[in-house]
Amino acid sequence: MASHDDDAPSLPTATLVTRGGVGGALMGLANLVPGISGGTMLLASGIYPHFIRAVADVTTLKLRKQSLIVLATVVSAALVSIVLLAGVVKDFVIDHRWVAYSIFIGLTLGGVPVIWRLMRRPLTIGTWIAVVLGFAGMAVLGLWQAAGHGGTGAQDAGFLMMFFAGVAGASAMILPGVSGGYLLLVLGVYVAILSGIEDVKLALKAGDMGALADPFLGVVLPVGLGVVIGVAAVSNVLRWLLSRYEQATLGVLLGLLVGAVVGLWPFQRGEAPKVGDVVKGRVLTEDTVSEVEPKDYPTAYFDPSPGQIGGAFGLVIAGFFATMLVARLGRDPD
Repeated sequence: MASHDDDAPSLPTATLVTRGGVGGALMGLANLVPGISGGTMLLASGIYPHFIRAVADVTTLKLRKQSLIVLATVVSAALVSIVLLAGVVKDFVIDHRWVAYSIFIGLTLGGVPVIWRLMRRPLTIGTWIAVVLGFAGMAVLGLWQAAGHGGTGAQDAGFLMMFFAGVAGASAMILPGVSGGYLLLVLGVYVAILSGIEDVKLALKAGDMGALADPFLGVVLPVGLGVVIGVAAVSNVLRWLLSRYEQATLGVLLGLLVGAVVGLWPFQRGEAPKVGDVVKGRVLTEDTVSEVEPKDYPTAYFDPSPGQIGGAFGLVIAGFFATMLVARLGRDPD
C-alpha cells in the first residue's frame, strides 16, 4: 500500500475532476456518518492514491498542477456535501438513534475486509499484537464515552477540544476503514459539530451575522483548522509508517476498526432531562428544563423489543454489505 501512492499514474484532467468530485462528495458524507470511512470512499472512487500524493506534494511545497487539481476538487466536493447534508444526518441520529447506530455498526465492520485485503500474509505475531493494541485503545475510548464522560456540546468542549476533534475527523480522510465520524461520536462532540455547521448555514442564509459568530468561532473555525492540520500531518505520518512498518500499522488500523463497535451499542435513546439534572454544566431548574433541545438530551440504554433486535441485526448486515460494495467498486483488477 505504501508504494501505491508514489506510483499512482498520471490521469487526464477530466478523469481527475470526475473521480475527485465523486470521491469528495462521498468522503464528505462519510465524515457525517459514524462508521463509514472517508478513506474507503476515496478508494472506491479510484482517487485515493492521487489524493495522498497530492497532500504530500502540497505539504512539501511541490505545487504540481495535477496535485492542485485533485486537492481542489476533492475538498470542494466534500465541503458541499457536508454543508448540504449535516442537518439531515444530525436529525436522523437524534430522532432514530438505535436505527442509526445499527447501520453505523454494519458500516464499521464492513471496513474490516478493506484493511484485511491490504495486509500481506502470513501475519506475524507482531502484527497480531498491533491488532490487539488498536482494539484495546478504541474499545477503552468507546466504553469511556458510553459511561457518560464524553462532552455533550460545543460549549462544553471548548476551542482546543474542537480542534482535536477536527484532527480526529481528518484521519477518516486518510485511513481506509477508520471512521472520523465515529471518533467524533465517542468524543461526545458529533452532534455539536453537525449542529454548528447547520447553524452557520442557516445564519448565512438569513444574513444574520450576530447568529453566525458563536457557531463559527466555537465550532467551524477550530474544527476546520484541525482538519487542515490533521490531513497534512496524518497523511505524511501514515506514508512514513507504511514505508517502514506496514504490517504493524495496518494491524493497528484493523484493531481500531473492530474496537470501534464497542462504543456503538445501538439500543440507546435521548431522554428528556429532569429538574436537578446537569446539562452543559448547569443545573436545570423548573424554568430552564424546558429550554433544553433534543440534541442535548442525555442518552440512556433501553431494553429492546424482539422486533427491534431483529431490525438492528438486519440493519447491521445491510451496513456491512454497503461498505463492502463501495470498496469493491473501487478495487483494481487483480
